[in-house]
Amino acid sequence: MTALVPVIDLAPWFAGDPVGKAAIARQVSEACEHIGFLVIAGHRVEQALIDEVFVTAGAFYDLPQAEKDRWRPGNGASPRGYHAIETKNLAKTLGYDNPPDLREQFYNGPLVDRAHLFARFPVASMLYEPNIWPDTPAAYRPVMSRYYMAMEALGQTLMHVFAAALGMREGFFDDKIDRHFSTLPANHYPVPLGDPKPGQVRCGEHSDFGSLTILALNDAPGGLQIKTADGIWNDVTAERGQFIVNIGDMMQRWTNDRWVSTLHRVVNPPADQRARSRRLSVGYFLHPNYDAEIACLPTCADPTHPARYEPVRAGDLMARKLQARAT
Repeated sequence: MTALVPVIDLAPWFAGDPVGKAAIARQVSEACEHIGFLVIAGHRVEQALIDEVFVTAGAFYDLPQAEKDRWRPGNGASPRGYHAIETKNLAKTLGYDNPPDLREQFYNGPLVDRAHLFARFPVASMLYEPNIWPDTPAAYRPVMSRYYMAMEALGQTLMHVFAAALGMREGFFDDKIDRHFSTLPANHYPVPLGDPKPGQVRCGEHSDFGSLTILALNDAPGGLQIKTADGIWNDVTAERGQFIVNIGDMMQRWTNDRWVSTLHRVVNPPADQRARSRRLSVGYFLHPNYDAEIACLPTCADPTHPARYEPVRAGDLMARKLQARAT
């Protein structure tokens, strides 16, 4: 693991050790203030489940294109179902006019139907759409459902850690994420069949939209890079059994820019390493409740650092981002 991004062991947090929990909160605060990324170990998600997720996702992406296309959503901006290569363009969210991304994805959302809770918001229906489940491989729905639940639990724990790191009570975010619209895309970066277009990468430069992201990956040439304040791109990966965690735009707004939602991308493999560059990752994007107010936290403003942003609903922010990235 690069020294740029710290590895933080959560075992003392789960053990309830007050000294260890305080140390973890300090480490997380420092990481989020300076780089917006960290790597976690000791998270209690079983490695057998993580391995099963990657086997299952790989089996889906091995299917013929016509079979995968059966599971496309009707709306290309929908965070559900299958999205083919070159149908998304994350760099567009920053106003760039790059070619579309060289990855395919399969999105799942909450396992509980919450659409009726937000029927008063016209655009909420897209964020709370029913899941689309492929019938091949047969294990896709049960495996991804178990993993989604594991990520929900870990995400809530991390929000407790974040609250402590920000000087808030641990449960501060609980009523802001209990009706969330979090997504779980399985990402596939296939072996390139030829040269990319000028400016085209596996996943374009962007910041994540929500509160936090938990990423599992199998490392391969052509991987994740983050952009530091000096404009330098740095490779980031994680060891087996670890997750990469980063904060998103909503958390940056919540913290009044005290924490940074860092730009990142997935680059193409070197030409001489393409043959072994197939890459899979699975990310859990913790998005708050649609009607959660993203407003400056009490501990992140003072007379010399007033709130920089007007309060806004989480769902309204997300809907704009999803429309911007669709090609």
